[in-house]
Amino acid sequence: MKQAFNPYLPSWEYVPDGEPHVFDGRVYVYGSHDRFGGTTYCMEPYVCWSAPVDDLADWTCHGVIYTGEGDALNDTGKRLMFAPDVASYDGKYYLFYGLDSSIAISVAVSDSPAGPFTFYGNVRHADGQILGLKEGDAQQFDPAIFVDDDGEIYLYSGFSTTPEVAERIRRKMGDKADSLNISTEGNRVVRLEPDMLTIKGEPTPLLPGVSNSAGTGFEGHEFFEASSMRKFNGKYYAVYSSVQGHELCYAMSDYPDRGFAYGGVLHSNGNLGLSEKPLYYYANNHGSIARINGSYYIFGHRHTHDSQYQRQGVAERLTMRADGRRIRPSRRMKTGRRLSRICGTAPSPGLNTLICVR
Repeated sequence: MKQAFNPYLPSWEYVPDGEPHVFDGRVYVYGSHDRFGGTTYCMEPYVCWSAPVDDLADWTCHGVIYTGEGDALNDTGKRLMFAPDVASYDGKYYLFYGLDSSIAISVAVSDSPAGPFTFYGNVRHADGQILGLKEGDAQQFDPAIFVDDDGEIYLYSGFSTTPEVAERIRRKMGDKADSLNISTEGNRVVRLEPDMLTIKGEPTPLLPGVSNSAGTGFEGHEFFEASSMRKFNGKYYAVYSSVQGHELCYAMSDYPDRGFAYGGVLHSNGNLGLSEKPLYYYANNHGSIARINGSYYIFGHRHTHDSQYQRQGVAERLTMRADGRRIRPSRRMKTGRRLSRICGTAPSPGLNTLICVR
C-alpha cells in the first residue's frame, strides 16, 4: 500500500464529519462540505471521494452527489446540509442528513455509492408525522444509519450539551430555542422499517449526557454529538464526539441498541502533545472507524486557517486488541518519526490520543 499523508484529500478540499464505508472494494467517505473562506459550517453541497482499499493514496472525486433539491424541509432551496451518513440496503444506497433549519432527518437515495442521490423522504412516525417535529420528540441531529447482519435497521441521532452551553444557546436564540428541545441526556436509537423512513416504536436512550452519566463510566466524556455505529467481529462500537469538543470517543456493547460501556478516546484535534492542554478545546470533531484491507482506521477532521469553518478530513490507523475490547492508536503511530510523516506533528511518548492538527 502506498504511503498516505494527512489531510488525505487534496489541500483545496474541505470534507469534515467523515463517515467512511467500504463498498465493493473501495472506501467511500461521506461528509459535510465546507467552503474555502467560508463564514459558517457546510456551505457547499455534498461531494463524495473514494479510494481502492489497497491504495489509500489514490483518491477519486465523484463530484457533487446531492444538493438537497426536492426536500420539503429545504424551504429556501439554499439550506445548509450537515453531517450525513450512508448505508446500503436491498441494493440501494441511502443518505441520511439534517438541515440547518430543522430538527428532523431527511433521506436521499441512489443506485450507486458514488451517487448522484435524489430526495427520498423524511424520517417519520408510523402515523406519518415527521420525527423531530411531533410534540414530545427529541431534537434530531447528526444522524447515523446502521444495517445489522440480520437486516434490522437502526437510526442514531442526538445533540446533548452541558447546562451552561444550553443556557448560552437559549440566550442567543431567544424564543426560537424552545423548538430545539435542547438536551443534556445523550443520544437515542430507534429501529426503522424496511422503507428506511418509518420508525418502529419510539426512540430510546443510548449513550448518556452530562445530566445522567453519574456512575456510568462516561463521566468527563459524555455524549455531545456525531453519532456513528460500527460492528466488528460480533461487537458493536458507538463512535461519538464528547462534551470535551475536540475528542472522538468510543463505547462498546454486545448489542446495537443498549448496554454500551465507555471505551476511551480515539482521536483529538486539539493539538494534544504540542501542549499540556488542548489549544482548541471546544473545536468540534466528527468521524468513525473503518476496517480497510484488514486494518482499522479512525477518520476525523482538523480545523484550518484559524477557523472552525474550513475543516479538512484526517485519518490514522488503529490497533485493536484481540478480544476487541480495547482500541488505541497503532504503536507505530505513537512514535514521533512515524506520526510526523502522517500529520506533521509529533506526540509526547505514550500519548493515548492522536494529533492531526498543526
